[in-house]
Amino acid sequence: MNNTIKPQGCTNLKLRQLNRMVTRHYDRYVAESGLKNTQYALLSHVVRLGPIRPSDLARRMQMDASTLTRNMQSLVAQGWLTIGAGGDARSRLVEATEAGHAKQAEGQRAWKEAQLALNERLGVERVATLHELLDACIECLDDDSDDPVGN
Repeated sequence: MNNTIKPQGCTNLKLRQLNRMVTRHYDRYVAESGLKNTQYALLSHVVRLGPIRPSDLARRMQMDASTLTRNMQSLVAQGWLTIGAGGDARSRLVEATEAGHAKQAEGQRAWKEAQLALNERLGVERVATLHELLDACIECLDDDSDDPVGN
């Protein structure tokens, strides 16, 4: 490794700043479908993976189960998701309704517009490089056994 290269500033702060800016960008587009980014992501996962147990959905989304439950409530209230009986008396399955499938498709069109606009603004090459770098960092950090704090 080249010893002359030294990161300047806080990586966490820089990532949070970028995340907020990108989230605002996507929010402007996805909001046209009546969804928040978090709702669109959740609905998309259920459409793709469902019917699915909430615990499996939380794991796939790398989300705390209580946060998932809280986020699902508005989608259930809107009639876009149902939570029904699972394989036994203690389990539940989350599934997208017909209206949920339609809402997800509407959100997906808005999301695609947001992605194309971001690609245009940042440049496709920069976005592809960013994706490669993020994927590599995620892979490096994905092993919780190296967590010195024990989280």
